[in-house]
Amino acid sequence: MAGRPKIYDEALIIDKATNVFWEKCYDSASADELLDAMGIGKGSFYLAFKGGKQELYEKTLQRFSDTFYDKLASKVNNAENGIDVIKQFFYAMAKAGNEEKNRGCYLGNALVQLSEKDRNIRSLAANLLSRLQDLFTQAVKRAQANGQLKTKEDPALLGLHLSNLWNGIHVTRRMNNSPAALKQLVDFNLQLIQ
Repeated sequence: MAGRPKIYDEALIIDKATNVFWEKCYDSASADELLDAMGIGKGSFYLAFKGGKQELYEKTLQRFSDTFYDKLASKVNNAENGIDVIKQFFYAMAKAGNEEKNRGCYLGNALVQLSEKDRNIRSLAANLLSRLQDLFTQAVKRAQANGQLKTKEDPALLGLHLSNLWNGIHVTRRMNNSPAALKQLVDFNLQLIQ
């Protein structure tokens, strides 16, 4: 027998669980809070996520990364100048509202919070973050080949720099919410990709 059909949208409940994990962090998010937010019962939960809370968390990381990456990659890869898109991406981070600033990066949070506890989650978060670095690297290569960048620096190093800036901005904007100061920081760091 196939059992009862799903009566929920898995992507939607994963998104709802993401919000709970992002707000509370993995360790502090209780099963009841997750079930309430997702709007499903325990039976449905364990049928969908046989690995329990950890499997759900891993799926939230994967879905968050895929959604974020696909949106940014589409903009970068379809733009006449992907570097301009990347620059605007960083300036938007500097202007973000306080709630967004205080939440940090979902993947970065996972890497920091669980790196000592769970190697699988650490590895998953690190691999997902490395896709962003690769996107930056490829955009730099294209811009150099098209004559849109003066810099002759190694694209892989610049991709790492931009990835580091991404992680650093998430931390720095928790300490300093001044959009003007954050914009200056972004300006300073983006001088490497002129």
